[in-house]
Amino acid sequence: MALKDATKSSSRVRRFTSRFLHLLYHYFSILKMPGLDLYGSAPEAIPASQTINIPHHSADTPPDSPIESQEEPKPNVYYNARLDPKNFLEGPLSHNPATRLRQLLARPGIVVAPGICDGISARCALEAGFDCLYQSGAATTASRLGMPDLAIATLNDFVQSAQMVCSLDPTTPVIADADTGFGGPAMVARTVTQYARAGVAALHIEDQVQTKRCGHLLGKQVVSREEFITRIRAAVIARDSIPGGSDFVIIGRTDSAQVLGMEEAVTRLKLAADAGADVCFIEGVKTAELLKETVAALAPKPVLVNVISGGLTPSFTCKEAEEMGAKIIIFSLVSCVAAVHGIRAAMQSLKKTGTDFTSAKGMDPKAFFEVMGLKDVIELDARAGGKAFQLV
Repeated sequence: MALKDATKSSSRVRRFTSRFLHLLYHYFSILKMPGLDLYGSAPEAIPASQTINIPHHSADTPPDSPIESQEEPKPNVYYNARLDPKNFLEGPLSHNPATRLRQLLARPGIVVAPGICDGISARCALEAGFDCLYQSGAATTASRLGMPDLAIATLNDFVQSAQMVCSLDPTTPVIADADTGFGGPAMVARTVTQYARAGVAALHIEDQVQTKRCGHLLGKQVVSREEFITRIRAAVIARDSIPGGSDFVIIGRTDSAQVLGMEEAVTRLKLAADAGADVCFIEGVKTAELLKETVAALAPKPVLVNVISGGLTPSFTCKEAEEMGAKIIIFSLVSCVAAVHGIRAAMQSLKKTGTDFTSAKGMDPKAFFEVMGLKDVIELDARAGGKAFQLV
C-alpha cells in the first residue's frame, strides 16, 4: 500500500512539473514573440485624461503629399523599418496584394475601395476597373446570413467570404472588416493570421464592445482605451509573427466619436498609430471640416473615410475626400444596397407579370457567366489539354 501511494505521489509530481515547465516555456516564448521587441520597452497604461489638440496642415505639407517616414522612433512607439512607407515609393506594383496596398498608400492619389458583398459584386467591381476592394462586414453579414450588422457573423463567416473574394484576382488588394477581432488578444491574433492566409491585404479592428453594431447606427458602446490598444497591439504582433515577414496592413478604427466626442476619437487613433496601426479609420465623421482636422491631427498616418449614403458621414465624392486629405475611401454598402433595389424590382416585376424578360434586360446565361470569368475557365481548360468546354 505504501509503495502504491508513493508511486501515485511521484506520478502527480511528474505531471505537475511537466505542466509547470510547459507553462514556463510558453511564457518566455510569448516574451520573445517576433514583433514585440519593435515596441521598445513595455507599454504603459494609457491615462484616461490624455488628450491631444488638433493641429492644421501647414502650407509646406499639403494633405495629398506622399507619406513621409519618421526620422527617429519615439520611446514605446512601434516602428518597423522594413514597413517604412519610403520603402514602397518606387518600383512596379507588386503581385502581392498587401505589398501593393502599401505601395498605393505611399504614393500620390486616393485609394478607392467599393464595398462588395459576394462573388457577383466582386466580379462587377473588378470589371469596372477598381484597384482595391472592400469586404464590408455589414454587407457580408447580409449576403451570407441574411441578417443585420449586429455582431451575428463570426470569424469563419468572414474568412470563408474573404477566401472566395481574394481568389478572383489575387493581385487586387482586399481590405476586410474584422469587427472587434472576435475576442481577446489571442483571438485578434488568430483573426489576423487567418485573414492573411486567406489573401486579404488589410483589416480594420474597432473599439466597439463585442456586441457591436453597424457604425452608422445609434446606441454604440465602446471599450476603454486600454482594451482598444491591446487589440491593435495583438494584431500588429500577430502580423509581425508571420514567417518570412508580412506586409499585411493593420487599420485601427474608432467608433468613439458619436459616444465620447471627436477629441477622444482622435486621441484613440493617435494611440493606435503609436501601437503600430498603419492606417487610421474614424467612423462617422459628420463634416468636411472635421475630416480635414482629423487628417491633420493624425499626419503622417493615412486616414480612411467610410461613406454610406444616408449614414453619419456626408456623401463625399472620391475627389472631395482626396482634397480633404483622406488616403482611402470606402463605400461599404454600394453593392448590397444596389442589389436590394435591383433584386426587389426584379421580384416585384416577376410577381406582377409572370416573366423575368424585362428584368433580364437581354442578358442571356452565357453573357452572365462571362461576367463571372467564363472565358478564363475555358482558356485554362484548353491550355491544360481539356476538351470539355470546346463548345459552350
